[in-house]
Amino acid sequence: MAGMFLGEPQPTPADLRFPLSGIPVRVSAWFWVAAALLGWNVCQGLAEGDQRELLRYLAAWVGVVFASILVHEMGHALAYRMFGQSAHVVLYHFGGLAIPDQWGRRGARRPIERLIVSAAGPLAQLALAASIVAVLKAGGYRVPFPIPAVSAALGLADGRPFTSSLGFAVVWFLLQVNIFWPLLNLLPVPPLDGGQIVREGLASLGFDDAARIAGVLGICAGGLVAFWAYTNNEPYLGIMFAMLAVSCYQNLPGSTPWRRWQ
Repeated sequence: MAGMFLGEPQPTPADLRFPLSGIPVRVSAWFWVAAALLGWNVCQGLAEGDQRELLRYLAAWVGVVFASILVHEMGHALAYRMFGQSAHVVLYHFGGLAIPDQWGRRGARRPIERLIVSAAGPLAQLALAASIVAVLKAGGYRVPFPIPAVSAALGLADGRPFTSSLGFAVVWFLLQVNIFWPLLNLLPVPPLDGGQIVREGLASLGFDDAARIAGVLGICAGGLVAFWAYTNNEPYLGIMFAMLAVSCYQNLPGSTPWRRWQ
């Protein structure tokens, strides 16, 4: 999930820098550490106590997270470019950011254009997941799709299994990260992409209170997800969405929400 809590981190000499499709990309050194910590438990479970296998799985996980978040942020950055606005991408410990540099002749000024920019990131990830599924299905492989009902409906469990445990893990990582993460990011909780889509959608329909409505919706949706996570033994997810709900409340202008709605 892209850049949820903090602004752009300060550059350091240890950062990795490279251009991609003419868009400058900077990867903070802390990105690699955070990605490794995030996947540590999953990779330990797959390695079953083998330290060499743990390192292999961990390297695969970090590579998948890097590629997936880069795809997400490039989706945003290329959408900015489509509207005449340059941008650069930063990957850091909280995910990633696509940051507009300067306004072009037009820029993403209208709400519908900003909505498209917000949607481009998660849609890029979902498109990547769909491409992976299509390639595997065309090759006759069994697809480790993470949603059983969809897998059964599309017959994705049919086919030949992977001969490499590492190859299976890479595909499994890719589908997990590029399906569940963008779906979470599309929840209507600002500043996630879904919350921004709601705000810009309401603004494009002429709602003067679009930001306030999106914020109140974010409080409710964030609180519900946090409650579900805490009651289903998902503490990290619960903490994250509780923080997002509090952030939505703090960013509401004026006094308390219930007074504003009177």
